[in-house]
Amino acid sequence: MSQLILISSVLLGSLSVLILKPNNKIVRLLLAFSGAYLLSVTILHLLPDVFEHTDSTKKTGILILVGILIQSILESFSKGAEHGHVHIDGEKNTFPWLLFISLSIHAFSEGLPIHDHHHGHQDNLLWAIFIHKIPIAIILTTFLIKTKYSKKNIILFLGIFSLMTPLGMIISEKFTLISQFHTEIIAFTIGIFLHISTVILFESSEDHSFNFKKFGAILLGILVTIATVG
Repeated sequence: MSQLILISSVLLGSLSVLILKPNNKIVRLLLAFSGAYLLSVTILHLLPDVFEHTDSTKKTGILILVGILIQSILESFSKGAEHGHVHIDGEKNTFPWLLFISLSIHAFSEGLPIHDHHHGHQDNLLWAIFIHKIPIAIILTTFLIKTKYSKKNIILFLGIFSLMTPLGMIISEKFTLISQFHTEIIAFTIGIFLHISTVILFESSEDHSFNFKKFGAILLGILVTIATVG
């Protein structure tokens, strides 16, 4: 069930581009909401939970920092697609391998801390990733359509991207070695989420003015998390 939910987030985002054709302002508000939700789940639930179950707070802190650094490296290849900045050269028709690989690694890592028989923070994490992926899929689909890539390559790109998070989840469940390091994986994922969500929320507008609509979307994301996170 969890795998289908994660796959449907990318499918929902991609189909909304074809059917609803959301404009950039709406997508940015969705992105702000998803970033706020992701950050709130991380701070309100994942952080307290991981420090409660760790044997070494220093090691956990280091792993969080490693997650932040690794995400920074991945973004040098994905050009910030994880938080809504996709820069693809529309004149090229070669498959964007660096973007594909970096996004796939990122999506795969998101699935590692999720278990199918989940409860508590697992539910919160599942829905945080679901909400986060919808605007990302919208932005990614929009940019891919504007390029000269074939429809076959676009569908292949989005299809594999949608499967990477469920794949990480399945591997985490099947391999005992990975499940033994569940707390460490959560800490690493926290670092990734902190980097992505803070970039989404705190990047300045072009004229550095206060954006009331964006602030409203962020506030709504925080309030929804507070109301739903157990």
